[in-house]
Amino acid sequence: MPPLSGKLSPSFLKKCMMRRAEQDDKLAYSPERKAAVLSKMLPPSNMPLGQLAKEEGISASTLAKWRTDARAKGRFLPDAKAGPDGWSSEDKLAAVIETACLNDVELGEYCRRRGIYAEQLSVWREACARANDWDRAASRQVARETRDANKRLQQLERELARKDKALAEAAALMILQKKAAAIWGPEGGAEE
Repeated sequence: MPPLSGKLSPSFLKKCMMRRAEQDDKLAYSPERKAAVLSKMLPPSNMPLGQLAKEEGISASTLAKWRTDARAKGRFLPDAKAGPDGWSSEDKLAAVIETACLNDVELGEYCRRRGIYAEQLSVWREACARANDWDRAASRQVARETRDANKRLQQLERELARKDKALAEAAALMILQKKAAAIWGPEGGAEE
């Protein structure tokens, strides 16, 4: 019990630190157990953290921390509730890297183990290949849109010029009709 003076004695602090160290030793998990639990987070089992926490008797926050630490070290650990389409871009990139040097048989086994299709991997591989090419693709898209806009502008200008000519021709015909009517009189040859 701490003294009532408001200051903690060095002996009390030492006892508290010893108890905390004993608790940490009790809560420490072996690397083998940790690896086994992490493997249950991988496809095809893809166990949700809540279910895994109940089965293993380890808190969900501890499991989430283990998964975060493993991801930081480059391990491939997608969320259990997310199918392959819900994987993060880091997980997809990790899958592409892991399968880069596999032959067809190994790729098939990898896909079965992870619960994905080879077609998904090829789409992800193409996306990774195009990831650094977005500047060029964007500039091509802008150039294409500019070219299309210029074509549309030229087309509209040609149409406007054609309509201006037609309007001028119609105005000229009206003026000629008025002059002809003034010179020769109204149509039909009847004079007033």
